[in-house]
Amino acid sequence: MPRMLDLIRNSEVPLNLMQSAARGALSVAPEEMLEILVYLAVHHKLFAEQARLTLAGWDEKASLAAVADPKTSPEVLGYFVAPENVRTSLLPALADNPSVSEESLDALAVAGSRPVVEGLLSSTRVMKSPGLLQALQSNANLRANELAEITQRLGALPARPAAESAAVASEADEAIASTVAKYFEDNATELDAEKDKPFQPIGISLEEAGVEAAGAVGNDGSMGTATVGADVAKPAAREAATAAVRKPAAAAVAHAKKHPVSSVEERRDSTLQKIAKLDIRGRITLAMRGSKEDRSILIRDSTKLVAVAVLESPKVSDGEVEAFALQKNVLEAVLRAIPMKRRFAKNYNITRNLVQNPRTPLDLSLGLMKGLLTHDLKNLSGNKEVSDTIRKLALRMFKQRMEKKG
Repeated sequence: MPRMLDLIRNSEVPLNLMQSAARGALSVAPEEMLEILVYLAVHHKLFAEQARLTLAGWDEKASLAAVADPKTSPEVLGYFVAPENVRTSLLPALADNPSVSEESLDALAVAGSRPVVEGLLSSTRVMKSPGLLQALQSNANLRANELAEITQRLGALPARPAAESAAVASEADEAIASTVAKYFEDNATELDAEKDKPFQPIGISLEEAGVEAAGAVGNDGSMGTATVGADVAKPAAREAATAAVRKPAAAAVAHAKKHPVSSVEERRDSTLQKIAKLDIRGRITLAMRGSKEDRSILIRDSTKLVAVAVLESPKVSDGEVEAFALQKNVLEAVLRAIPMKRRFAKNYNITRNLVQNPRTPLDLSLGLMKGLLTHDLKNLSGNKEVSDTIRKLALRMFKQRMEKKG
């Protein structure tokens, strides 16, 4: 006899049973009930909202047993580890479950709230993982003493055997080198036309502009390739940035005493200076090969070829792209390129973030809205940042779905 989940997937279950399923009231094994609820929450438009509410209030003891079990369905684990669904009481068990990928935990480590940070720090697996510890280092909710402990742990973690590290690095380098070469080949004409275009970040602050410019000032005091972004580089901004660069060293020291800079900010300033000195080919290569921090800066490059290259990087994670999809200081070309990649188009969080972003082109948002869940349509209808067209359509779609439910 087929499982109830299979019957639901094949739309072979009557409406009254579907309603019971969304409330978690079916007479099936607890693990299958969780699978059914997650399936409805993620894939079923009519009962998704009720299923999500049921999952949010699901018995904590039963939930804990499920997320700690390596045999639990990957879809269930994926649901509970998603940033919008995570329950902090379950997080240590989730993080220690070997069936939960480090990539899915990476998004939580980078942008998780303070309770999420505390949950990750209590995980044995996280505290032994160089990748997750490095991701946690960039979380704004991390405290100074925790940052110091993470730095110390990273220094104490044993390195991989030299032969294994060399083999892994060589394989990764070959893959990235091939990707970079193909990108250069596919965009040769445009690359040649924009070869002299300097690094111009979109929406960067004057303080950051001063840091970047300082990294590229020539011996004669003239500005190098580090110029301010096109949409913020007005005459007054340029003068302010230039003046900031030419301040006496004593003034800079005095400012540093009054405003101590954290190690994270210093590292970011150094990265900005490094990027400002690169030509377009260098920035594209860095977008493919570089770190998460490099990508977070290069995604804002006003040169389309550089910004879009970040999305082509084999190293970019879904969590990073979820953040890119919400950014207002990126090119429209970047937002259009995201759903063109099948991997990102299948990620619901990315789709939702694109529609919620007021910078996303209207035609793209309208095409993506049909895939939104009912509660997200409701939220979108009240989002004053997006256009009236989006809000009105979201409200109409929400009312239509509610009428169908009734």
